[in-house]
Amino acid sequence: MDQLRITLVQTNIHWENIPANLSELEEKIWQTETGDVIVLPEMFNTGFSMAAERLAEPMNFTTFRWMKQMAEQSQALVIGSLIVKEKNNFYNRAVWTYPDGSFGYYDKLKPFRMMYEDKYFTPGSGSKTFTFKDWKIKPIICYDLRFPDVTRNHFDKKKNEIEYDLLICMGNWPTARINAWGTLTQARAMENSCYVAAVNRIGKDGNDVPFGGCSNVIDPRGRILIENSEEEFIQTIGINLKDLQNYRDNFQTHLDW
Repeated sequence: MDQLRITLVQTNIHWENIPANLSELEEKIWQTETGDVIVLPEMFNTGFSMAAERLAEPMNFTTFRWMKQMAEQSQALVIGSLIVKEKNNFYNRAVWTYPDGSFGYYDKLKPFRMMYEDKYFTPGSGSKTFTFKDWKIKPIICYDLRFPDVTRNHFDKKKNEIEYDLLICMGNWPTARINAWGTLTQARAMENSCYVAAVNRIGKDGNDVPFGGCSNVIDPRGRILIENSEEEFIQTIGINLKDLQNYRDNFQTHLDW
């Protein structure tokens, strides 16, 4: 499938209020003609809170079941991050749910120490790549974006295959550093010869920190295909696998990775 339609959900988040966020997001999604993939921000159901012990859910609980329901009803892959408790650990976990009810997940590798995320959350054990509609997709979460070693694409010479085609980033990126968000999303696209779809929240959190939006989709040349400022929006854009393959055939940086 050459064409993949991505729906970016840039929204404000009710602070530490899971029912309110799920209810509002459900309404917004149903009012929109969504694409093949629906991307939600980091900690879309709570905001970027360190109250992990109070807000964490086990897998197969309220938010996870809501994501499965949204995927089934919209016939789209739904992806976003939430606080998950597993045994005695808390994870900032990106979960993606397929329309058929199956799912996958990735735990944030780089907890944001400047907000003490590393004190409350356990980092993930490795990166993940998954396939959807012939597209190979790598998810990352917010602060991960700053680390090229986390997002590094790879080329298997024996199989003549590049690891992934689309990097999805879910963020709670403050307005104070929003210039870095734009620069880093473009850099990740160019250095990895891939598309980037990055969703950030807007509004203020419970600590009165403003968040800068600027959700975007970037092509492998670093060109901005879609971007918004600090306004709430849900917008869908198509990206093309054949165009990506043509670009890689004509500009073969992957042979020197």
